Amino acid sequence: MKSVLQIAAAISWLCMVVGVIGSDGIGNVRDTDDEISLLESQLVVTSPSQLLMVPLTLIQAAASKGAVCLDGTLPGYHLHPGSGSGANRWLIQLEGGGWCNTRRSCIFRKTTRRGSSNHMEKVLAFTGILSNKANENPDFFNWNRVKLRYCDGASFTGDSQDQSSQLYYRGQRIWQAAMEELLSKGMQKAEQALLSGCSAGGLASILHCDQFKELLPGTTKVKCLSDAGMFMDAVDVSGGHSLRKMFQGVVTTQNLQKELSTTCTKHLDPTSCFFPQNLVSGIKTPMFLLNAAYDAWQVQESLAPPSVDLSGSWKACKSDHSHCNSSQIQFFQDFRTSMVDAVKSFATSTHNGVFINSCFAHCQSERQDTWYAPDSPTLHGKTVAESVGDWYFDRTTVKAIDCPYPCDKTCHNLIFK
Repeated sequence: MKSVLQIAAAISWLCMVVGVIGSDGIGNVRDTDDEISLLESQLVVTSPSQLLMVPLTLIQAAASKGAVCLDGTLPGYHLHPGSGSGANRWLIQLEGGGWCNTRRSCIFRKTTRRGSSNHMEKVLAFTGILSNKANENPDFFNWNRVKLRYCDGASFTGDSQDQSSQLYYRGQRIWQAAMEELLSKGMQKAEQALLSGCSAGGLASILHCDQFKELLPGTTKVKCLSDAGMFMDAVDVSGGHSLRKMFQGVVTTQNLQKELSTTCTKHLDPTSCFFPQNLVSGIKTPMFLLNAAYDAWQVQESLAPPSVDLSGSWKACKSDHSHCNSSQIQFFQDFRTSMVDAVKSFATSTHNGVFINSCFAHCQSERQDTWYAPDSPTLHGKTVAESVGDWYFDRTTVKAIDCPYPCDKTCHNLIFK
């Protein structure tokens, strides 16, 4: 399997998994999340008949609680029951998929799977950390594994609405309704539990980690994993702060101020308190940060989005890092340094884990090739799956931070076309 991915015609069944093109958070029909999904889908070498396909369950009790998607439809999840030693162990994976940061982009999002359960896939493939095969997911294969679908546009955080546009910003209520349903299905008896998430879901895992711990009995071993959720308040190629501008729109549009960490908002503005770098050190529950140092989504949407690269001088570089000149590579190195610096305090806790590899990738726990496979990326000789397992089960401490690009030859880098 090649470690550098190139986009090609997707296999027809994968079109169902990848879904329709959605909003990029600015209202346009260009969507980096879907581009990444399509690129990643090229790695699926297993035939559909061999994949575990798990059906969608809608949360019927959610409507009476106002816990609805942007368009007012019911939220949902996919659950594959545990067995044997995993019967009372639970893994909750929070789906990612960007944000909507204006009324216009949220209205558009209602027409996609990220804003309406009417448009969600009825079945999803469970791979990587969700796989039910011991040779693909050695530590969690027989757990109760859940994928909670993302349809609120603010990382499961909002609790307001825009009546004039018939928009429901109810991410916090969706989170609560989903947890109540899963607790009733056996999670209240969990001996071990792991809250995980990728991208916007990785941010949600950070935002909800301590809440998750509080839902479960004191005897339950609870930890959290954030995959590709370390979104940095970074300077873009024009000297501005594109992601801060986007996050400010999310916080303002969905009125998130009252939902964010009060510990943070006591000394920082609400937008700053949507950035993980200002939150992770304050989380009490053990957490693992898994991130590519040159996160592919952040390269595309935070560091060099088209809105600030008007001349297009970054287009080739951000699509394929082998086309970057030395000054552009240095810009990426500075971004990596800021990420490494941002996790230093977090990493001092013996309870926390870190795996930051110097790759141009995104969401490495959900993909089989980057989670656990013969040629998976490694740090200190361990795959992502082995590192997360070592940390969760306290087999060893994991503080794995890669040397700068281009030293890591195990990366599965994303190439955009």
